[in-house]
Amino acid sequence: MITRTAKHAHKHRPVTWLVSLLPTKTWAIIGVHFLFLLATILIKDLDYGAKVSLFAFLSAMTLWISTKIPAGFVAISLLVFIVLMKAGSQELLYHSLAEEVVWLMVGSFIIGEAVKQSGLAERLTQSILKKSGNKNSVLFGVTSVLFASAFFIPSTSGRAALSMPIIKQLGPIFSDKEQRMLAILAPVVILMSTSATLIGAGSHLLGIGLLESTTGQSISYFQWFIWGVPFAILVTFFTAVIMKRMLWPKDVSDSLVSTFAGKTANSQKSLNIKEKKTIILISFLIFGWITESIHGYDIAFITMLGAVLVMLPSFGVISWKNGMKSVSWNLIVFVAAATALGKVLVDTGAVVWIQEELLSVLGLFKHSPEWVIVLVIAIVTTTSHLYITSHTTRAVVFIPGLLLFSETLGINPATVVFLSLVGMNYCVTFPVSSKALLLFFEEGDVSYDAKHLIKISAILMPLYIAAMIVFYFTFWKWTGMGL
Repeated sequence: MITRTAKHAHKHRPVTWLVSLLPTKTWAIIGVHFLFLLATILIKDLDYGAKVSLFAFLSAMTLWISTKIPAGFVAISLLVFIVLMKAGSQELLYHSLAEEVVWLMVGSFIIGEAVKQSGLAERLTQSILKKSGNKNSVLFGVTSVLFASAFFIPSTSGRAALSMPIIKQLGPIFSDKEQRMLAILAPVVILMSTSATLIGAGSHLLGIGLLESTTGQSISYFQWFIWGVPFAILVTFFTAVIMKRMLWPKDVSDSLVSTFAGKTANSQKSLNIKEKKTIILISFLIFGWITESIHGYDIAFITMLGAVLVMLPSFGVISWKNGMKSVSWNLIVFVAAATALGKVLVDTGAVVWIQEELLSVLGLFKHSPEWVIVLVIAIVTTTSHLYITSHTTRAVVFIPGLLLFSETLGINPATVVFLSLVGMNYCVTFPVSSKALLLFFEEGDVSYDAKHLIKISAILMPLYIAAMIVFYFTFWKWTGMGL
């Protein structure tokens, strides 16, 4: 005789079997996607194309963080999904390889290989090791070099490209876990030190240009230097300390066991011909990057020009074959597709909708106290990297609206622009949020896990916002800043 309980169990057996067929994590990811789908459908102000692109972007972020599916495969698949759903043309896929960041990174890999093969990376590595008594000192040396580079290399991706061969060269003295920490430390320190100087990012110059054309006010290089350097030093310092506490393995020795032992004398030798050629090339690149506004060629083109020169037959530093081998094509495809996913958000109007919603919220703070306005600007701009992946695009989208916001509230537009640009410099949460992060993501020898970025950002983002507020009401106010 079959009891009622047995009948109930038999009736629900197919459901139980289906649930047990997939891991709990997979069901959770499916559930999150269902919520994304429901949320995008319910947004009335977005058209069909914007809804599909927003859903695809949210899906990509979820899969990059929560699964081990290759990041490039996820990005390409979701681009194909957008095209299949008739939310974008087929050219969206084809033109993704024409993005500026793609060619910037191709050139960066080639130039990085030249720095490595010429011996310059080893020479600089030996210099850092000679001044270091342990691994902590090495981390401090690397952080200091990366911070200082902000003052003469006006490109976060350019700084990342030149730092990669150094990080690779340091690899043998560190364990695998320590190398992964270095792979995150380098780009994050580069990003955190961006606020130190007016030329630290193209978005700074763009934002100041919009300020001048709209209000007639400006922020000089010297004024930015006074405001930016102390802030950048502080946030870079606590970033390095927090990352070491969170990601540095606890069960390894801090003693410095170098595979370069016996080679330190090489750092005293005179430069060889390849090193001299590479130094001349890097000087040419830096000059080209700095004078972009004069000659009109963007940073990516200048970088590719440098890559061509470094591979010149008979006169270059490396061969064409070695240059092509140095490029991480897996990463290039991922970057192309991921950048296209971010770009389609702008093209379909999803970003404009987000901007309008945020600015309508900002209008509610018209009669709020000063600290609330500063907090709101800091939160809005610091979190903008979560849905606008391009640093420059963030400035293009937000600065005009924030200038209008400052005019509506009758506050100082120069202060609003400075605070906004500093806030937009925070872009640590996802690999796709910055070219510098992308350069080290899934690169092979030097790489990191996207989950670690989320973990770090959960601590760093609120601290960064707090630092902005504390600096505003102390040092920045003492040196003439005010709303």
